[in-house]
Amino acid sequence: MKILVTGGAGFIGSHTLIELYRAGHSAVVVDNLYNSDPEALKRVAEIIRVDEIPFVKADIRDREALEEVFAAHRFDACIHFAGLKAVGESVAKPLEYYENNMNGTFVLLDVMRKHGCKNIIFSSSATVYGDPAIIPITEECPKGHCTNPYGQTKSMLEQVMMDLQKADPEWNVVLLRYFNPIGAHPSGRIGENPNGIPNNLMPYITQVAIGRREKLNVFGNDYPTPDGTGVRDYIHVVDLATAHVAALQAIDRKQGLAIYNIGTGHGYSVLDVVKTFVKVNGVEVPYEIKERRAGDIATCYCDPAKAAKELGWKAQYGLEEMCRDSWNWQKNNPNGYQS
Repeated sequence: MKILVTGGAGFIGSHTLIELYRAGHSAVVVDNLYNSDPEALKRVAEIIRVDEIPFVKADIRDREALEEVFAAHRFDACIHFAGLKAVGESVAKPLEYYENNMNGTFVLLDVMRKHGCKNIIFSSSATVYGDPAIIPITEECPKGHCTNPYGQTKSMLEQVMMDLQKADPEWNVVLLRYFNPIGAHPSGRIGENPNGIPNNLMPYITQVAIGRREKLNVFGNDYPTPDGTGVRDYIHVVDLATAHVAALQAIDRKQGLAIYNIGTGHGYSVLDVVKTFVKVNGVEVPYEIKERRAGDIATCYCDPAKAAKELGWKAQYGLEEMCRDSWNWQKNNPNGYQS
């Protein structure tokens, strides 16, 4: 297949490109580089041994730019990563999150429809479950009240795509509800490279370990969890990338609407991750307990059985590999792609 990958220069997008090409697909990337770096695409090309990854610098809210992309290429499907994604930042900047994530996807879907490309894999999130009614979370778990604007945009866009598919059964929509991607490509050539202060746990840990930050802030140690810190389902980004390739099967068989949890099924606390990182890599990560962060919940991990049954997909990497590969990326790229 020929795939349009929005946000393809980002953390998850760049890793997914590798797995797409290895599975025999090709891709065109559209990315505005707001929180990504074109160097990632150069390194992806090196890893998969192609001259270059076709790339258009554009914002998906720019209808004219998207029209030009679709006029130049005939796509079989779109994998849609592009969007703002930090929980804490979304609480502080709700309008920016709603405007960017919602409007960008509306434009993308409309241009896709106009050009007869009605297959999409959407980068959704476990945040759509809110404070989940059941643990582990299955796809039958009711969507809850999202505790932050980022999660609201994902939940609302899921509903938009469900309604679109119901109104026009020619659409094939795959909603992948990610849990917490960490890690990096084993080569150490690509990894998570946030602009500014990291909003996610692992890049903050690695930046403390490399000396770019003084200490890790742990937000809350009074949750009803074994050690009081938040518990999450961390998944290696390479496993997450392979899930997108597997999800193309649902499009191939014209499944209509399909929803999958993408995680390992295991919950690890913030301190579990810190201690495992220290043990695996032999580096110190000083941390300080802070007040709870707005929008966070205590425990969130999934039951990934549906993806295993219907797509034959299962996470292959454990927490030690996630910590090892994250540090391998950071120590070899102390300043990210600007090294």
